[in-house]
Amino acid sequence: MTEKPADREQRPSTLYTAGLWLVAVGLVLVGYGAWEHWGTNIIAKHNQHDTVEELIDAWSDPENPVPDGAMALMRIPAFGKDFVMPVLEGIEDEALSRGLGHYPQTALPGEVGNFAVAGHRVTHGEPFRDFPKLQPGDEIEVETADAIYTYVLDNDPGELVVQPYDGWVLKPVPPGTLYDEGETEPTQAILTLTTCGELVHTSDRMIGFGHLVSTEDK
Repeated sequence: MTEKPADREQRPSTLYTAGLWLVAVGLVLVGYGAWEHWGTNIIAKHNQHDTVEELIDAWSDPENPVPDGAMALMRIPAFGKDFVMPVLEGIEDEALSRGLGHYPQTALPGEVGNFAVAGHRVTHGEPFRDFPKLQPGDEIEVETADAIYTYVLDNDPGELVVQPYDGWVLKPVPPGTLYDEGETEPTQAILTLTTCGELVHTSDRMIGFGHLVSTEDK
């Protein structure tokens, strides 16, 4: 049977169908991008606030459970007087979506050695978004259940950018730094902060080094 012209006009063309698929895919990608940049921030900031409150409650009343993985609170006055972020054990996505992550196998707060911490600059609450604003002399306060440790930053993070494979920054004595006095074992308590080098997807990592200047027992 010969197909009528009207029938041909009503049947969607391959080009039209492909166009619809492209539009659909584009909407999905836009939606995913919006979720990554805004949705994760909303949820992460809520989780971070809850973890801070729960950790403070646990320290004040032993009957309250310590939030899973939470070990400390970090305050950075240069980021604002209200900046306080929980530090959790590990640098997996689950930990970094609730706050800052402590690199396993590095020193604990206040210990001799390298207490190393990671945080997001974009998405997941972006706690280190203003990281490049840090300057030598800025204080970083780390509170645990037993003490408050104050570190002072020693370098401009914007001038120290490395790659993920540059594990030397996490060593107990980072070689080539002012902490490297030729000793194989650490002799002082230092702090290393790491985050993304840019506000876009990149393998660059920005690094801030600091040293412990005071300890206040609680």
